[in-house]
Amino acid sequence: MLFGIKAWLRHPRLMLDRLRYAQISTKITCFYAAVLLLVLILTSTLTGLGVYFSFYHQAEVELEMSMNNVLNVLEQGRSIDMDFGRDDVVFPGVVLRITDMTGQVVYENDSRFPPLKRVEEHRVKNPPFWANKNMQVLQFRNATFYYARMDVDYRGQIYQMHFFKTITAEKHFLETLQKILFLMTILGFFLALLAGFFVSRRILQPIRDMIITARKIEVEKMDSRLLVPPARDELTELAETFNHMLSRLEAGFKQQQRFVSDASHELRTPVTVILGYSDLLSRWGREDAEVLDEGISSIRSEAENMQQLIEKLLFLARADQKRQVLHKENIELSELLADTMKKMQLVTKDHTVELLRNDDGLMYGDLVTVRQMFRIFLDNSTKYTPKGGRISVTSRYVEEPQGKFMQVDLADNGVGIAPEDQQKVFERFYRVDTSRTKAQGVSGTGLGLSIASWIAEQHGIEISMTSALGQGTTIHLKIPLI
Repeated sequence: MLFGIKAWLRHPRLMLDRLRYAQISTKITCFYAAVLLLVLILTSTLTGLGVYFSFYHQAEVELEMSMNNVLNVLEQGRSIDMDFGRDDVVFPGVVLRITDMTGQVVYENDSRFPPLKRVEEHRVKNPPFWANKNMQVLQFRNATFYYARMDVDYRGQIYQMHFFKTITAEKHFLETLQKILFLMTILGFFLALLAGFFVSRRILQPIRDMIITARKIEVEKMDSRLLVPPARDELTELAETFNHMLSRLEAGFKQQQRFVSDASHELRTPVTVILGYSDLLSRWGREDAEVLDEGISSIRSEAENMQQLIEKLLFLARADQKRQVLHKENIELSELLADTMKKMQLVTKDHTVELLRNDDGLMYGDLVTVRQMFRIFLDNSTKYTPKGGRISVTSRYVEEPQGKFMQVDLADNGVGIAPEDQQKVFERFYRVDTSRTKAQGVSGTGLGLSIASWIAEQHGIEISMTSALGQGTTIHLKIPLI
């Protein structure tokens, strides 16, 4: 302990730096002890000052009242002689001594009090600030006195009235009181250190338990959760927040695993096909023109599929990293839909494509990605609608209390989507892989609707769906307008 105090005195800056980087429990203990020490010092100081002030003030009041009483008695005509204080003209404990101009004592009520010469020798030159400035303070061995003097003209003769009042009769008592207050302050400080240490450890124990649990959590084992304290306090909120974060991390990690697994699976098939046709061409393609044409056509088709898949993966990766740049501007929806449907009608020969209604409306968004979103929904309708089917689009202007919107409905009479799959179709790589869709010759990466959902989210567009098996699907887009 002594060595620590010496080190603190020699290197206070070093000790402050250590305290800055100390554990929270240590900081709490030191702060708690410092605050309590300050309170104890302040309390002890105020207590001591209050005791002294009370003694001085009480003596001052009794002395002033005694002086006033003496003046009243003189005004009544009482003679100044040894019989002057027969009716207790001063308060009990107040010593009155009357002298003439020669210093001869005319009257005194306590002959045991020291003579005036000795009184002058014990006068305090610098009395405390709370002492009366019109009175002198006398300091004897075991007592402190107030001394006041006034001159009185009585029957043509000047008399000096000397008043004395004991302020503290027991100096030893006050010194003992000061020592007790000091010892109580030191004892309270060390008790505060000890109590702060145990209290801080007990308060921070749930945090230590959280740290131990958090250290046990690994990437492969993210199902562990922190124990939520029963008390509804900040630690409970911290544990619940941490558990919520772990749940989101676990979901994100599983989604990432699934994403990597699905991407690997999607890329494995075209790579396998390309390698197979490469082997076929290396063996028989040089002599057989039919095999050569088939191999080149298949390799090109699979390479195009890989290119589309990679572009979609890159788009979603940029979106996840918030690096997908959107150049937003004012877009006339009627013109965008009309242009998109016109191109759709040119490339779609096996379906009837119609734009039934196209109201005017101005939205704020990125032209390229909004057009891409419409094309994704229309391409899906084309894929899952048998030949001879019908695809229609309606765009209606809607005004609501929340604002102005364009309600765009993209409908088809295709195979439809089962209720249990309708919320999953926007997940990455999710496809309704049933024998019914296989029979239609439908293939895809399962990323298009994820991209469309992200684009809609970035533009504040609400997506909903109406679908039934064998009856078709309708995508509802609620697009906010300027």
